Amino acid sequence: MQIIPSIDLWQGQVVRLRQGRYDQVTVYGEDPAAVARGWRGAAERLHVVDLMGAQTGHAVQKELIMSIVEAFGPGVQVGGGVRSLETLHDYFALGVDRVVLGTAAVADPELIRSATAAYPGRVIVALDAKGGYVAARGWSEVSQERAIDLALRYRSDPLAELLYTDIDRDGTEVGPNVVATAALAKESGLAVLASGGVGTLEHVRQLSRASREVAGQIRGVVLGRALHERRFSLAEANDVAAEAAGSRA
Repeated sequence: MQIIPSIDLWQGQVVRLRQGRYDQVTVYGEDPAAVARGWRGAAERLHVVDLMGAQTGHAVQKELIMSIVEAFGPGVQVGGGVRSLETLHDYFALGVDRVVLGTAAVADPELIRSATAAYPGRVIVALDAKGGYVAARGWSEVSQERAIDLALRYRSDPLAELLYTDIDRDGTEVGPNVVATAALAKESGLAVLASGGVGTLEHVRQLSRASREVAGQIRGVVLGRALHERRFSLAEANDVAAEAAGSRA
């Protein structure tokens, strides 16, 4: 199971929201490229979110994201406001490895199909759930569609992965929704990245063990606040994930 550090961008800064709320912003750095450079070589992937893009519905911080790609190198995945093929083309032209689509998965299924056809294995569908139902438009709207139903809609498309976030846990460090994440991986048959709520190494251990139980379908976990606040290091998280994946406990 991969450990994937994350950088959320707001007005050019590295931040984290609590439960997706834009009125609860914690700033962790003024230089996102420097933060990305610090993880270069230590992580295979870096997750980047343009929060301003997610809120406005179009990519806002492309130049900043380009600097992050240059600082980190290969393996950057980007989401937030990606609601057109043009935006996908632009991001891939910048050297981004994978692009994350969330709102489009709910509102524009044809875009998902066109995107995965154009870039097979490079599109991630984000399932940001509140009470089991998918939220969209910067998490400001909750749909009437369950996360598993949306996942099954795209089961035959050549996705890279699903990114599952429990909004109620995001940024809280109370622990990930391991049960829901594992159930999504098992029922959909798709690879899943876990996100939201990880605050301790034990949480990483729980996800890694759950991944083993679903034949490795939980491919990775996205970590934000816990790494920014140095609850543990990236190296420690990698060690725990590897140990738990090989254990019988």
